Amino acid sequence: MREKIVFIGGGNMASAIIDGLLGQGRELADFLVVEPYAPTRDALIARGLACRESVGADIGGAVLCVLATKPQGLQEACGQVREFLPADATVISIAAGVDLASLSQWLGGHARIVRAMPNTPAKVGLGMTGLYATPACAEADRNRVDALFAAVGERIWTDTEAMIDAVTAVTGSGPGYVFHFMAALEKGALELGFSADDARRLAVSTFRGAAGLAASEAVPLTELQERVTSKGGTTYAALSHMRDAGVADAITQAVRKAEARARELSAG
Repeated sequence: MREKIVFIGGGNMASAIIDGLLGQGRELADFLVVEPYAPTRDALIARGLACRESVGADIGGAVLCVLATKPQGLQEACGQVREFLPADATVISIAAGVDLASLSQWLGGHARIVRAMPNTPAKVGLGMTGLYATPACAEADRNRVDALFAAVGERIWTDTEAMIDAVTAVTGSGPGYVFHFMAALEKGALELGFSADDARRLAVSTFRGAAGLAASEAVPLTELQERVTSKGGTTYAALSHMRDAGVADAITQAVRKAEARARELSAG
């Protein structure tokens, strides 16, 4: 018997996970999506997915129930889900800033819950997802959840729920930092006379290549930096300016600011 996966919310992240799983051999019949927004729901139905406007008894056979709504709508969604949720289903929340205690309360005391923090590169299969499971989740539950997010990239399991806030600060928000740096590099290329198309290609390709190189070699990132930095050369001149401007410290502090904000959101 095939396992049914229910998504409460059919937005970008839910669609990315479904696409990843379909690419790994899952079938359309394995999924049920609850999506109240008609245009999104119609688009999902047009793809051949079973999609409902509201939660009903047909979620009863779910092995995994993914809460993929916006954080402000999560309590209402949980209130609808708890009436039909199987006792042995594992609930996964991808909403930032909503702790497990609140989720369990809103779900009527349900204990098998996993908090997940994926990031937007999941849309192209290159995501990084932080995961934390309650003690009630068995190894089989964790394995199912791990396989779910393996379809859209890498995973890291944390030992405490608090570390999900740290994951949020590093990889959840991280693409925003990278795009900020990329935009600055693109601007520099424009100022040097490149066309808009070429400036973007240069910036994106540089990041793609550097990330691929870093992923291919198990050496410290500082060593990779040293390899491309000749004393008195062009990279040296650029990096010296960045050090003088405190760029690295600013990035590190930005991560700390993001983590503090994530903790504030989690605390309500």
